[in-house]
Amino acid sequence: MLLHLDASARRASYSRRLSGMYAERWRAAHPGDGYVHRDLAADPVPHIGEAWTELCDYVLEHEISEISRYKEAVRTPAQQDAWAIVEPLLDEVVAADVVLIGTPMYNYSIPSSLKAWLDQITFPRMSLRGRSFVVTSARGGAYGPGSPREPLDHQERYLRDFFRGHFGIEDVTFVHAELVNALLDPALRHRRAEHDRSLAAAIEAVTA
Repeated sequence: MLLHLDASARRASYSRRLSGMYAERWRAAHPGDGYVHRDLAADPVPHIGEAWTELCDYVLEHEISEISRYKEAVRTPAQQDAWAIVEPLLDEVVAADVVLIGTPMYNYSIPSSLKAWLDQITFPRMSLRGRSFVVTSARGGAYGPGSPREPLDHQERYLRDFFRGHFGIEDVTFVHAELVNALLDPALRHRRAEHDRSLAAAIEAVTA
C-alpha cells in the first residue's frame, strides 16, 4: 500500500505536484495495491495532549515495543479519546509499504501539520523497518550540498534523522525542487534558471 501525505498550506504547490506525480506512477505500477491520501493541511491532525503523553509513558514503562499492543495503554476516557486519534493513523502507517510525504520547507524546517502527524504516530522503541519513505519537497532557496545555506537545512536532516532514530528506517529518498522563490523574489530573479533546472531534475526523479 502507498500512504500519501501532503503538508503544504498551498493547494497548488510544488511539493504537492511532485508527490502527486510520484503517486500516479506508483499506482500505475501497482494497480492491485491500496492507496490512502491524507491532506495534513486541509484536514490537520490534532497536536498531542496530556492523555497522549500518558499512553507514551505506559508503553515506555511496560516495555511495549509491538505496535499491536499499544492499545493496552488505554485506561481512562481521556486516553481513549487520544487513542481514537492515534489508532487510524498508526493503522495506515503499519499497512503501508511506501510512505510518500510531500512537504515544503517552512522556516528552515517542516510544517507544523507534518510535525503533529509525526508526534501522534511515534512511540518509544517502535520499529517501521521494511518500509520505504519518499519525501518530495519544495524550498524557497538553495540548501543542497555545498551551498552556503546547507547548514540551515533542518528539513531533510531532521526527517532523515527522525526516520532512522525513531523508526529504524534507512530506505529514505528525498527529491527537492529548490529556489522556488526565484519565481517571485526580485532578489532571486537572477537564479530562475537554477530553479528551472532543479524542478526539471525533481520531475525526472519522481517519474523514474
